[in-house]
Amino acid sequence: DCLLSRGLGDVYKRQVVGVGRFTSPDTMVSQIKRGVLDLIGGARASIADPFLPEKIRRGETDAIRECIGCNMCIASWHDGVPVRCTQNATAGEEWRRNWHPEQFQRTQKPENVLVIGGGPAGLEAALVAARQGYEVTLAEQNSDWGGRVLAESQLPGLAEWRRVRDYRVWALSQLGNVAMYTDSPMGIDEISDLDSQHIAVATGAHWTTHLYSPLEIPSEPLLGAQVFTPEDVFADRVSGDQVLVFDYDNYYLGGVIAEHLGRQGAQVVYATPAGHASAWTFMTNELPYVYKALGEQRVEILTSTNLDQFDGRVAQLSNLFNAQPLERPIDAVVVVGLRQPNLDLYQSLQKRQSDASNTLANTAITLVGDALAPGAIAHAVHSGHGFGRALLGSGDEYLRDEPINLLEPQPVFIET
Repeated sequence: DCLLSRGLGDVYKRQVVGVGRFTSPDTMVSQIKRGVLDLIGGARASIADPFLPEKIRRGETDAIRECIGCNMCIASWHDGVPVRCTQNATAGEEWRRNWHPEQFQRTQKPENVLVIGGGPAGLEAALVAARQGYEVTLAEQNSDWGGRVLAESQLPGLAEWRRVRDYRVWALSQLGNVAMYTDSPMGIDEISDLDSQHIAVATGAHWTTHLYSPLEIPSEPLLGAQVFTPEDVFADRVSGDQVLVFDYDNYYLGGVIAEHLGRQGAQVVYATPAGHASAWTFMTNELPYVYKALGEQRVEILTSTNLDQFDGRVAQLSNLFNAQPLERPIDAVVVVGLRQPNLDLYQSLQKRQSDASNTLANTAITLVGDALAPGAIAHAVHSGHGFGRALLGSGDEYLRDEPINLLEPQPVFIET
């Protein structure tokens, strides 16, 4: 018995603790009941859902917000900022914003809330609004929920990110004050007919082919039939035997796309102005795994490198610091760099709202998620959550730690 110490019997039985991002309640319960482990330590899992043990005890396993392993929490620690969690927007906000992950105030005035867009921000906005008692309509133009999460979860190693979508779609389905519609692109007239008092525009953002300037800002777009964006990768539109992934987004996606294309049989060159491939993954402790994955696909990695031109056959690159040129024969380029918000609908709503004679004149219209500011999935979820809380006036204001006034005399304690 591995739990016994040197055969001395149950008197000296040692308690065995297991760690390592346990997320499945079935696995956890099985490990305990079979005596494999006596105790499970789940830091990340408990950040994603602080009530995980209690939900298991009550048999409410569907209600668990399972950790997706994105390590946004670890990145917060490295950065020295309040903890963030993709699955749990209330993490780090319990005191300063008084956000509880399971408890919500109930509105005394159940107004109509329209959420346009069923990505991570829209799903979270709809869920928080509904839990507070508002009558919610959620509209998504595509045939399924999830937005960018649904697309990115197709890529290697990111399947668990679909949990961001799955938990919220399930939670919304348990509420009787939510109407959910897919295949529902919303126009001005359709929106006006719904007569909603609050509208959250969660239309997301789109990738562009803008190149990178040494001034650390995007420059002009790269044009051409064989120039692609991540959306083209998601839709399987990228063609070519030799593909350059040019990544100045520098989060995780550029490296994952390079790995994905390599697995599909392409000879991939990964170039980035940063000092590492997927440089931000240093913050999430994943950088070694990025290099391992790219190495397995024989991806050539060019760091401190800028893409200058591409004529459809040859990519002209240069060292970011000494401008030393280099070339690579390339059939296609995927640019992972600048995202821009999808603002057409929001701007049309604002224009219509300026006409005091229409039904939108007294409607509160709010941008949320990537439509407000493209960022990580955690930022989109947090933005959607903040929209929902702000309906009851608890979204933007928060408590601050009171600084010590060093000009005032401080008490002195003398040990005797």
